[in-house]
Amino acid sequence: MKDITQLDPVALRTLAVAVRLGTFEAAARELHVTPSAVSQRVKALETRIGRVLLHRVKPLEPTEAGLVLVRLATQTELLEREAVAELVEEDEGGGTSYASLPIAVNADALYGWFVDALAEVQSRHRVVFEVVREDHTRTAERLRRGEVVAAITGEPKPVPGCRVVRLGRLKYAAVATRAFHAAHFADGVGSAAFAEAPIVAFDRSDSLQHDFVRRVTRRHLAPPVTYVPSVREFDRAVRVGMGWGLLPESDVLDELERGDLVELVPGRRPEVPLFWQHWRLGSSLVDDLTDAVVGAARAWMAG
Repeated sequence: MKDITQLDPVALRTLAVAVRLGTFEAAARELHVTPSAVSQRVKALETRIGRVLLHRVKPLEPTEAGLVLVRLATQTELLEREAVAELVEEDEGGGTSYASLPIAVNADALYGWFVDALAEVQSRHRVVFEVVREDHTRTAERLRRGEVVAAITGEPKPVPGCRVVRLGRLKYAAVATRAFHAAHFADGVGSAAFAEAPIVAFDRSDSLQHDFVRRVTRRHLAPPVTYVPSVREFDRAVRVGMGWGLLPESDVLDELERGDLVELVPGRRPEVPLFWQHWRLGSSLVDDLTDAVVGAARAWMAG
């Protein structure tokens, strides 16, 4: 087996940038080198490791070994930036060095409470964030690929190298306007009604509504769908009668009590378990972020 105890940090960063941007040409532009230099660095790293790290397709696709090194490169860069930010903070002259944390978050958490947790951390650390919005069923893959250092996910099983903290359960209610309900569910909420009543979904990875239909009817149905990839506009689409949808229970309790909205299946409120996964880095910044996220999530879900 080859001796891989010492890896070129420049080559590691080049690999990570190439994977993130998808092509050698894009990586070359960001790194201010030629595409040939990027290719040579990756090839030298592959020679050093003795394994193929990238499938040369568009976009570039890392192998399993490549993913391991992408995670290493991203983790190393984070720790370096955190250390520099701490040193700059201690320097009386100050400076502009900030650590940067890429994080994957589902839309409802981002809209509901997540920014408050980020602001709390930023008040104590020199840090900026790159928030990647992704469905909770897909954020763990971002962690596995080394694209983010932490994620809110529906996956309880830890990604290799990560720690998992349970955040709680987000409860939803399937609701519609009174007029929509009268037009589509006057004869009940059977399979025929669910098959023809339009639904509102966030995007094509949002399966909440279809999962609800399957649980209620025990059938795989394909109702017409309007996709609205914004939390505010998604809520608005349901409230103006474009379709029925699942909204966070806490957001609709008053409207259900007033009769402005109607619950399709009273008391049938699906719950989505959410978890916070982050790399095990020994980073005080990530530890503080974890405390802030867990506290904000549990307070919001309890309220």
